[in-house]
Amino acid sequence: MAKRPLPDRSWRLKFNDAFRGVKRGVRGQASFFIHFFAAAAVVLAGWILNADRADWCLLLLCITLVLMAEMFNSALECAAKVIETRYNAHIRDALDIGAAAVLIASLGAAIVGTLVLGHRLGIMLDWWKA
Repeated sequence: MAKRPLPDRSWRLKFNDAFRGVKRGVRGQASFFIHFFAAAAVVLAGWILNADRADWCLLLLCITLVLMAEMFNSALECAAKVIETRYNAHIRDALDIGAAAVLIASLGAAIVGTLVLGHRLGIMLDWWKA
């Protein structure tokens, strides 16, 4: 017996699902809260240090990449729980790779944030010229 194709879904339903995913990702993971808090601190620092448009683009891109990597990692963890409840070395490796993606995104964002905000701090303290 052939399966019927899934019906087309409206944009409204697709966005509802996406926002439900954000809600599940935020509420379900303590590490997401830590990244979200760090993002808020970066936004506050950018505002205090008078970041310009290019600075904001870099900072917001880095924040987005870290939060996105965290969401993908959370999705991978959810899927792994459905696939296997017992220890499985392949699933462990997949989860470790997902965690490494978050780590790499976070380290890259920290470097960019340090360069951007450090430059802004130097300008504010008159260590160098803009």
